Amino acid sequence: MTNAMTRRLLAPLAGLLLAASLNLHAADATPMAEDPVVEARLVTISEELRCLVCQNESLAASRAELANDLREEVRKLIHQGKSDADIRDYLVARYGDFVLYRPPVKPTTWLLWFGPFALLAGGAVGLIAYLRRRAGKVDAPDLTADQRAAAEALLGTDSSQRPKNDA
Repeated sequence: MTNAMTRRLLAPLAGLLLAASLNLHAADATPMAEDPVVEARLVTISEELRCLVCQNESLAASRAELANDLREEVRKLIHQGKSDADIRDYLVARYGDFVLYRPPVKPTTWLLWFGPFALLAGGAVGLIAYLRRRAGKVDAPDLTADQRAAAEALLGTDSSQRPKNDA
């Protein structure tokens, strides 16, 4: 059997194995709720909540076990007839403002809301102060007559057009 024949026989087999592995992975998807309205509310609420494990993903996008447990808890609260605000309040009471992607502006979250702007302003003030100090220290070097003549010769200018350095 030649290499070309082997490749022709193995290519479809590799494709079938790849397709089978994709189907196996799809079986791990989370089941939908019996009621599509409940599932839609769950998605809406969980997109506004932070996964406590991942911290940079919404509860809706996270696949952590705790995120699955929290989604189940939200489903139960929806089935109990709780409003979206009641569900958020319940989770905030249990996990703190950290669970919200948009925490309220209050004294305990001022650093979260205004800290980046304070750091930016502090950095800008520091940069301006540094540049001013540096500008005060940089002086034009004093040139000797020979150096000035060499520079003028390189520039092709005549010394009568340039101001003299009196230093």
